Amino acid sequence: MRLFFSPNQLLHQPTQYLVHGRIVSPLENANRGETLIKALGGLGLDAEEPGDAGLDAIAAVHASHYLDFLASAHERFQALPNGGPEVLPNVHPYASHASGFSARGAPRTNGILGQAGWYIGDMSCAMTAQTFAAAYASAQSAIAAADAVLSGAASSFALCRPPGHHAYVDRASGFCFLNNAAIAAERLRSRFGRVAILDFDTHHGDGTQAIFYARGDVFFGSTHTDPANYYPHFAGYAEERGIGDGEGCNLNLPLAPGSDDAAFVEAVRTLAEAADRFDAEAIVLSAGWDAHRDDPLSKLAVTTDAFARIGTVLGALGRPTVIVQEGGYSLAAVAEAAPQFVGAFSAAHRLRD
Repeated sequence: MRLFFSPNQLLHQPTQYLVHGRIVSPLENANRGETLIKALGGLGLDAEEPGDAGLDAIAAVHASHYLDFLASAHERFQALPNGGPEVLPNVHPYASHASGFSARGAPRTNGILGQAGWYIGDMSCAMTAQTFAAAYASAQSAIAAADAVLSGAASSFALCRPPGHHAYVDRASGFCFLNNAAIAAERLRSRFGRVAILDFDTHHGDGTQAIFYARGDVFFGSTHTDPANYYPHFAGYAEERGIGDGEGCNLNLPLAPGSDDAAFVEAVRTLAEAADRFDAEAIVLSAGWDAHRDDPLSKLAVTTDAFARIGTVLGALGRPTVIVQEGGYSLAAVAEAAPQFVGAFSAAHRLRD
């Protein structure tokens, strides 16, 4: 397995995150990347710095006007009278947030305050002067990992930080600015006719779902905490099955708070079986370690052992696979869960080969 990571991914270091009405230090921080590099290094994986493949692969997923916003937002925000150190929205438009929500077009307003509310979905995406550079580098890791598989590697790991699965075509949310899993999947589509994205983060990958919700060539399956009283709240329900050409190509398996290893592993097994029935030729795994019971955001009772077990399940699919890092905010849990998963995945994948 090849591992990709750019030091530029550490440049995004915001100081503000709104939780339950309080501004706190962000849980998504640079320490996550450093912890994963060390933990995966214990398996003999040495991180390769991705090259710069440019914006084309990113623009194949994200709207150009959104990318323009990300590149210019901080500088424009600093020009405001008494502008704060980081871009944060304070107004949002009314919009139906159906599960098929995708690109909305450019906003009518040209002011930075209105555009911040249009393009940033919540208060977890504070933008610094280096945020776009870090998100761009994170996407380049996903592109490099996809290209490695396209070049014949059986599997690769994109250590993406900032993460990506809450990012829509034209909206940042949930610590995410560019949807790395979607970018990798779209890249894989240049060779593979059918690609499956399987997401096992404690949060539903609402951005990824929306991007592919009307498409029949990319299957999206997710297991996550029931969003009825949990982020992202407005998507991730079992009845969301896709629309148009994508009807039946979307599968959500929400888990009740307190669900244990058995429920988590069985849900991932169901996702793997669905990808098999879809005849996926390649797999993208949105890998979140925040289902772990020790994660500060988790409402599940999942232990480290479960990540080894799902690694075996997903490795046994035997498809060319790109693993894309998503959530995981307890450094101790991440340091345990990620190598357990990768080790078990690699062993099962080799046996299948």
